[in-house]
Amino acid sequence: MALEIVPVPALSDNYVWLMHDARSGETVAVDPGEAAPVLAAADARGWSITQVWNTHWHPDHVGGNAAIKEATGATITGPSEQGRIPTLDRVVEEGDTVRIGAHEGQVIAVGAHTAGHIAIHIPDEAVVFTGDTLFAMGCGRLFEGTAEDMFRAMEKLGTLPGETRVCCGHEYTVANGRFAVVTEPGNEAAREALRHAERLRAEGLPTLPSTIALERATNPFLRARDARELAERRAAKDSFKG
Repeated sequence: MALEIVPVPALSDNYVWLMHDARSGETVAVDPGEAAPVLAAADARGWSITQVWNTHWHPDHVGGNAAIKEATGATITGPSEQGRIPTLDRVVEEGDTVRIGAHEGQVIAVGAHTAGHIAIHIPDEAVVFTGDTLFAMGCGRLFEGTAEDMFRAMEKLGTLPGETRVCCGHEYTVANGRFAVVTEPGNEAAREALRHAERLRAEGLPTLPSTIALERATNPFLRARDARELAERRAAKDSFKG
């Protein structure tokens, strides 16, 4: 893999993804909820942030945009979301592309958590940035969309190559895994994924990225047979206390 991709913890449980292309010298920050830890992580590696990519408008994903832009002059790209990301330099939608060096990212519409939510897939690096749509063993809450919208988003993401790394926006894996093993009690892959996530967190390590193949095997939302089943599972997760 030519791109170096690292998760930067931010806020209470967010990850900002820093992606660096050594050949071009470009660095992208994906969904910076705050600026300080992202700028510090880039500086510690000798990287200069040249772009910001946003997946959706929520403040814990765009809150650092303005300060990063002021500090670095970075270009900010994201979905329109009815003007809720005022720092944008470029608006993208499904079918558009973004670039870091020679690597092209494909924009995928996955509106459900928010109406204009996007994911960005970089095929030659086998990575997809999913924001708050597809989590490790979970999916985002349905704030602006329906279960049908989320089911379509899961279908799109689930068809990506199995080796594709899933870089999502939050460290929710243990909580999601506990719900997954209750929802599908016979799913040994989910049980092992939960055990692995618990070991990583006990060591203070990120559980991410996941992979599309692992999500196909363990994620009760990606594995839902239809929108109705996904709706039932999402409602159950919203009140889950495990």
